[in-house]
Parts: sequence; structure tokens; C-alpha cells
Amino acid sequence: MVSRKNVGVSEEAGAGFESVGAASDSCERFDVVIVGCGSSGLYTALNLPAEMSVLVLAKTEASRCDSMLAQGGICVLLDEDDYDSFYEDTMRAGHYENRPKSVDIMLRSSRAVIDSLIGLGVAFERTPEGDLAYTREGGHTRARICYHADTTGQEITQTLLSAVEKLANVEIREHACMVDLVEEDGACAGVAIEGENGARTVVRSSFVVFATGGIGGLYEHSTNYPEITGDACRIARDHGIELEHMDYVQIHPTSLYTGRPGRAFLISESARGEGAVLLNAAGERFTDELQPRDVVSAAIFSMMEEERSDHVWLSFAPVPEKTVAGHFKAIREQCAKEGYDILKEPVPVVPAQHYFMGGIRVDTWSRTSMPRLFAVGETSCNGVHGKNRLASNSLLEALVFAQRAAREIEKEAGRLQETTGSSGLRGRSKQANCA
Repeated sequence: MVSRKNVGVSEEAGAGFESVGAASDSCERFDVVIVGCGSSGLYTALNLPAEMSVLVLAKTEASRCDSMLAQGGICVLLDEDDYDSFYEDTMRAGHYENRPKSVDIMLRSSRAVIDSLIGLGVAFERTPEGDLAYTREGGHTRARICYHADTTGQEITQTLLSAVEKLANVEIREHACMVDLVEEDGACAGVAIEGENGARTVVRSSFVVFATGGIGGLYEHSTNYPEITGDACRIARDHGIELEHMDYVQIHPTSLYTGRPGRAFLISESARGEGAVLLNAAGERFTDELQPRDVVSAAIFSMMEEERSDHVWLSFAPVPEKTVAGHFKAIREQCAKEGYDILKEPVPVVPAQHYFMGGIRVDTWSRTSMPRLFAVGETSCNGVHGKNRLASNSLLEALVFAQRAAREIEKEAGRLQETTGSSGLRGRSKQANCA
């Protein structure tokens, strides 16, 4: 079973940082600070006005984020006739605990986001005629998922990272861990960070965006990187910022079973969408693989309990060899490293912690309950996913609501200018200290 660690890195990160100003070695100023370098953080930066100075913080390396690991793809509304079906698929997967308005916004915004990604250079798979190719995953009644082989997240996030690195108004700072936020008169006014060398800095800003990802690093078995430890949620809790559905954690049905500790390798749900089947020890199929993830995971756990086994088996036998060689190249290579040729034999799989549907409660513009603080991506809860996320809605949701956060920040900066005669922006500067 998937179990949670008793102590998370995030609890240790903020220890000893009780006085934000006094404990810091220096102070800096930016207009916007984005904490997190995954798809949602990067897309927020890309959609902010060029005149805003922006600091993007990466807890480790900028390229090491969970967005890079996403395999299956990103959903898109095919056409108006697909709306009712896509909406119902999302709601049904979420056990109808989704916020209808948020779901509607995501669906209506999806085509523009895909077009934006293509414009940035994302190379989605194409049909022989040159149209976008679509695949299907569990919980979907139609094939509506754009993809790039089985490394869609890497293709999208690397493209976004390359685009952000070209922006003159944006600085990306690696090995910078947020340990607290700066609060003034009940509003967010910046963050406190700790660098790789232990030096602590206060970064004051007009706006802050939390984009720190989920909570997988708090679990013994997860498809997430171990440093993804819910830092933003912990800090939000400490400041009385509203959280929502903190117990809504998704288990992915198929991670490659190795028996070793550490991050589990995900075998994309699109494998089952293309025909791969789950087998028990006797080689018998025991469930409908295209049900929502929580249903399939429960079926696997039940079979493991019945057989008293550590895993079940995933067979690619029904999938055309050409599809395996092209669409699932990275999965095939990883399985080969573990001694399995998916063209010739099934591979052992086991459910693992994968995604967090709860988090910092935000509205449809990604605003938290604290003024000037926004949250996007997996660390936020805007209600799109409900109790159990529909496959490949995560990248779409992250980008749609990241863009909306950027637009709202621009609007709020304009309102500040109208009411105070000042833009409310701080520009970029560095001071010796910031008590």
C-alpha cells in the first residue's frame, strides 16, 4: 500500500526562521515573485507584462520539476459537440465535487492554450494529414488528449523554460527554497528564501505566486520528486490562509514495480488508452482499465490482497508494435533497464501516490484568501479536479489558471495605480538588509 512518511522536508525547511527581516542576510525587490519552476510557474511568468520585474525560484534545478515527468498528454476540447462529454467526464472522475464554473473555464480556454503552446514550439504528434493526433486515457469517453510520444510534460515544460529564459524581465534562481512569506497589513509583501549555502534573503514584492507543486515527497512511494513536499501549503497554513480538501490525494494505478525505495517510474495511463491490459498472476484480465484512476487502483489493490502479491501485471500485447515503438519509447527503454521487454512480456506494476487535488483554496483568478498572494498548479485548489482528477487534465488546468493569475496581477497593478497614483510596482533592486 502507499504510505506517508512521518516527517517531511517541508517541516524542516522553515525551522529557525521566526523573524523574517532580522534573520535575513540581505533584501531584494521584484514586482512579482513566482515560487516554483514547473509548467504553471513558467506560464505565469510568460503571461506577465514585460515591464514587470519577475523572480522565479527553483528549489533545486530549474529543469527538475514534476511537470517534466508528465507522460500522457494534455486535454483539449475537440469542438462544441465535445463540450457535454468532456464536462461530464471531468465531473464524473471528480465524483461531482468539482466546481462547475472552474471546469467550464478550463474547457473553454483549452484550445487557446494548445494554440499558444504550438506557437511557442511544442511539437505535438500529428496525423499523416498534418492535423493534431489525439490519444485516450482512463475516464475519457473520447480521444481528446494532445501528446508528444510519452514525454509530453518534458516537451511542454522544456519549451516553456526556454521561452522564459529569453525574457529580459525574468530571473530564474536555482537552489532557492522558500521558507516563509512576508506579510504586511494582512497582505502578502514577499517571501523569505534560503540558498544552497544557507544564506537567507528576503525578497519583497507587490505580488507572490505559489507554484510549488504537490506533496509526493511526503510519501514513501510516489511518482513525484522527493523534494516536492507541500511547502506552500505548510506556509499558507501557518499564516491562516484558507486550504481545501487536504485529504484528496490521487493514487496512480500503474507505476513500475521494482521493490526498491525511491521515486516510482510512472507507466502512463495512455498505455491502457491504447489497449494495454492489466493481468493477475494467472494471466487473466480482472478489470476495465479505462475506468477513473481511483476505481482502477482499488481493483489492483483488491487483486493484490486476494493473491497476497506485491504487484499485478501490465501487458502491451494488444497494442500494435508500431505504437509501442513510437508512442511509448521512453517507457519501453525504462522497462528494459529493469529487464523487461514490453513487446514480449508483461511488466509488474503497482499503484503509487501521484497527484494532489487539494491545496490552497483559490478563486477562478487563482487568488488566495490573502491579498496579493496567488497560487497555481498542483499546490492550488480551484475546484477543477474535485475528489479525483481526470487523466491529462492537470497540465491543462495548470496552464489555464496560471494565465488567469497573470492577467489578474496585471489588473490589480492597474487598480493600484488608479487609486494611489502609483503603479504599486517595486522594480528590481537589492539592499544590504531589509529589517
